[in-house]
Amino acid sequence: MTYFSWNFVTDLRIMWQFAFMQNAFEAGTIIAVVAGIVGYFVVLRRLAFATHALGHVGFSGAAGAVFLGFNPVYGLLLFTTSGAAGMAMLGRKASTRDIEIGTVLAFMLGLGLLFLSLYNGYATEAYSILFGEVLGISTSGVILTLEAGVAVLVVLALIYRPLLFASLDEDVAEAKGLPMLGLGLVFLLVLAVAISIAVQIIGVLLIFALMVTPAATAVRLTRRPATAVLVSVSVAVFSIWLGLFVSWYEPYPPSFFIVSTAFMVYVAVRAGIALSTHRPRIRRIVQNALVGRAGRLRRREPAPADPAVVPSARPLSTHGSSTDEP
Repeated sequence: MTYFSWNFVTDLRIMWQFAFMQNAFEAGTIIAVVAGIVGYFVVLRRLAFATHALGHVGFSGAAGAVFLGFNPVYGLLLFTTSGAAGMAMLGRKASTRDIEIGTVLAFMLGLGLLFLSLYNGYATEAYSILFGEVLGISTSGVILTLEAGVAVLVVLALIYRPLLFASLDEDVAEAKGLPMLGLGLVFLLVLAVAISIAVQIIGVLLIFALMVTPAATAVRLTRRPATAVLVSVSVAVFSIWLGLFVSWYEPYPPSFFIVSTAFMVYVAVRAGIALSTHRPRIRRIVQNALVGRAGRLRRREPAPADPAVVPSARPLSTHGSSTDEP
């Protein structure tokens, strides 16, 4: 474990002297940009459950690739794209999409269990996909991540306007004649590729945090699509960088710090919005409490005496009591 110092520039220079940290920051930045942009449409289209399901489907594909003797990434990509195609074909409407997603997820998890039971060795590479190995990414892995990320962004740029229209109002977009099935299929395939490259950083079990939480934070702050995408990417990049930076000093998984950072940013935004929304009510409550306390204090104070109604005191006799007769 490396000890923390307040000289951040020196710490970063020492950190980046190691190739595994350079690869982690490079791959993490690419994945954060892709996850921030794709995640915005995930939130708009209410596909959070699909994101979670595709991550688990990818684990089944990785287990199958290990059983057959291939690279787990290829199995991961094959199963996520196949699962995404099945979800898009079966669930065209958002109202019924969760049922089809759950059905596909159950079947794919059954296949993954079968592959793991048939494999005689210890599937270390498959199990590493569950939690991610950001510090174990090689230079070739960074290049593969960059190529896949560029492909995802190019496809999103081509379908951005119709996808945004269909995501904001599905019924109106369908009435206007937009190819809803085609748009849903293409976007889910893009999501599958994004998940396949993101699990290297965050893992299957925590993919929900990186793909959904930054975008959920962004839509709470602004309704403008371009601004929301920028905020989502910024939160994702900040979470990756801070998580990797903290993991340099602590002997704990970087994915924990990445997820915790994204979650704390989301909670802080929600708390700030709630406070600003209810600020007039809180101010009235505080004012009423102060006024009520001041009133109680005034009631407890004794009333000042009026000199006009206070009787004058009789002078005491020097020879005895004032009631004594001479």
